[in-house]
Amino acid sequence: MSAPSIVWFRQDLRLTDQAAVAAATAERPWIGLYVLDDEAPGHWAIGGAQRWWLHNSLAALGHMLAEKGGRLVLRRGDTRTELGKVAKTIGAGTIHALRHYEPWWQAAERSVGDDFDLRLYDGGRLAPPGGVLTGAHGRYRIFTPYWRALKDQMPPGRPMPAPDAISAPHVSIDSDALGDWKLRPSAPDWAKDFDVWTPGEAGAREALDDFLSVLGNYDEDRDRPSVDGTSRLSPHLHFGEISPATLWYRAARQARAGAEPWLRQIGWRDFTANIVDILPDYGDANGRDAFDHFPWRSGAAADRDFAAWTRGKTGYPIVDAGMRELWATGFMHNRVRMIAASFLIKHLLIDWRRGERWFWDTLVDADYGNNAVNWQWVAGTGVDSNPFGRIMAPLVQSPKFDAGGYIRQWIPELADIDGEAVHDPHGAGLSPAGYPMPIIGHREARERALAASKR
Repeated sequence: MSAPSIVWFRQDLRLTDQAAVAAATAERPWIGLYVLDDEAPGHWAIGGAQRWWLHNSLAALGHMLAEKGGRLVLRRGDTRTELGKVAKTIGAGTIHALRHYEPWWQAAERSVGDDFDLRLYDGGRLAPPGGVLTGAHGRYRIFTPYWRALKDQMPPGRPMPAPDAISAPHVSIDSDALGDWKLRPSAPDWAKDFDVWTPGEAGAREALDDFLSVLGNYDEDRDRPSVDGTSRLSPHLHFGEISPATLWYRAARQARAGAEPWLRQIGWRDFTANIVDILPDYGDANGRDAFDHFPWRSGAAADRDFAAWTRGKTGYPIVDAGMRELWATGFMHNRVRMIAASFLIKHLLIDWRRGERWFWDTLVDADYGNNAVNWQWVAGTGVDSNPFGRIMAPLVQSPKFDAGGYIRQWIPELADIDGEAVHDPHGAGLSPAGYPMPIIGHREARERALAASKR
């Protein structure tokens, strides 16, 4: 029997189609290790909503490993140090892990690779970012040609099954108790409505099964928040509870060519990893240097407006419904995310990075690449982005995408308003008790934003 090895888990908390797990199982024995390292990411340490999900996902992974004879060890601290301690205890010669493209994970991989036989595998994306190249062997910064090149490489390799059994080394090793990490909120328990989610590999498979039954309607329903034709698989993907290859094969088998609109969204996730691989500080720095001089608002008035936005009290129902859904469930419908982000940036003239940070703390699917690229796309600051002058009109977007039911669900003050008036109650001559007036008029906001852009 070979020396024990370690599977270093990060955002890849699954056993099915997990190349590091497959490689370690072939060598056997091995243990799984998850290190909660809040220092390496700096100010990108995972936010509150992600911590809730992480607790439940690790619990599910630990249970699956135990059922197959394996073990998950939990440590908190510096990744390199804790890997070294565990490797010494069990006499591990090799560490297996999937590659990740966040800058702090790339730095950790280099550091760990200096000390150990670190074997890295692909499997977190449909294709590794550096493998999707232009005809001149350069990197893509625009999505549409990237997607065409990615499709030329598809389908991905067929998903591997989970191991039937796992052999763990017979050695005593200390592990933190998951509950001691206090990843779940208690005082107050703001996650009480997060029970709409089932974190873990089994929950991911169930979510996929549910979505496949309506996949054929995705292209029509995805923009209608009252219907919510989205897959809601994004947090499962972010934590690696299901592989992109699994999604590709299941969707293609279910809908064939009709699956492309949804598979394109999986491709967008690959594209955002590609961007942060090229530009590691994309979460903090404008993709277009000219925006370094943009006159974002700051001070007490901007802070009050930002607080109203975070609480869903802007007086714009579609924006407020989205922000309240986010606070209650850790999630927001994708179309509404764009509307809410555009409102903060262009109606309120508040730096996109403030919104990005709020989403980072409150979204269960807050992915570094997706979050940064999507905010910069809306702001017009990104290398591939919507022009700043295209300003979404929330009062137009809301009826256009039939958001009435969604608004009534998340804004109790508007639940009894019938018909189209729910999209703009104040404009319809209604003043619902407890619901605020718009904090700025759309025309005023648009003119201010365009003037700021010219400056």
